[in-house]
Amino acid sequence: MVFNKLNCAITGHTGVLGKQLVKKKLELKFIKFQGDITKKKEVKNWIKLNKIDIVIHLAAKVPTKFVNKNYKYANKVNYLGTKNLIDSLLEAKKKVKWFFFASTSHVYKFSVKKISENHLKKPITKYGLTKLKAENYVKKKLSKHNIKYCIGRIFSFTHSTQKNLYVVPNIINKVKKNKNIIIFNNMNHYRDFVSINDICEAIKVLLYKRSVGIFNIASGKKILISTIAKIICKKLKKKAIFNNNRKQTSLVANINKIKKINWKPKKNIYQIIKELL
Repeated sequence: MVFNKLNCAITGHTGVLGKQLVKKKLELKFIKFQGDITKKKEVKNWIKLNKIDIVIHLAAKVPTKFVNKNYKYANKVNYLGTKNLIDSLLEAKKKVKWFFFASTSHVYKFSVKKISENHLKKPITKYGLTKLKAENYVKKKLSKHNIKYCIGRIFSFTHSTQKNLYVVPNIINKVKKNKNIIIFNNMNHYRDFVSINDICEAIKVLLYKRSVGIFNIASGKKILISTIAKIICKKLKKKAIFNNNRKQTSLVANINKIKKINWKPKKNIYQIIKELL
């Protein structure tokens, strides 16, 4: 397959992940959506006016604090925006060769064991709920029309361009603002952090192999959020005090499925934090 002759319609290209993905040498011609994903007319016109071979759908409202406060709007973007995109593709009779949907680990229920793709879906956040609804629509509609789709359930990641609404940037900002002793609450939780470059590489491999189905995109390694805070405090020469007054949770991926298509993460959380600092 000659990829440099394929037109790739991409949403969310201005986001943290989207910007990094567009920079990758994917040998594709990107057709960037510049409009409002919640307005079907804008989506429909974009689809209608362009030749499309592949779709990479990244557009979403992600920070859990934002989604909790603005659930109706977040649902319009994450779920109805996905519906608008798929309905517009089908109405325009665009027989795309491959459709990638960026989902999240938040669709799963917490588990002390590593989570595989068939693990119980019980969203841990409202953000996860919007993404699970969108997932179900992707599967239902694209399966019916025999369009190959791939859902990547992305676990935690961080990057220097993320805002303070995200966990790691929030910790760094808090440590930098305080002079000596920083008090942290409710950080006794295991999470799975993967580098943004590794996520882009995973999408690249999934695309080139035309992988179909659901794949966890993660490091497969667990780390306590409090440990991340300790590393940051040590680097910035600050002292931390932890009040872990809530029940411990764990959200760590089993990545055996995606490893079978010859992808594995190259960076660990320690290297990621070192780059951030």
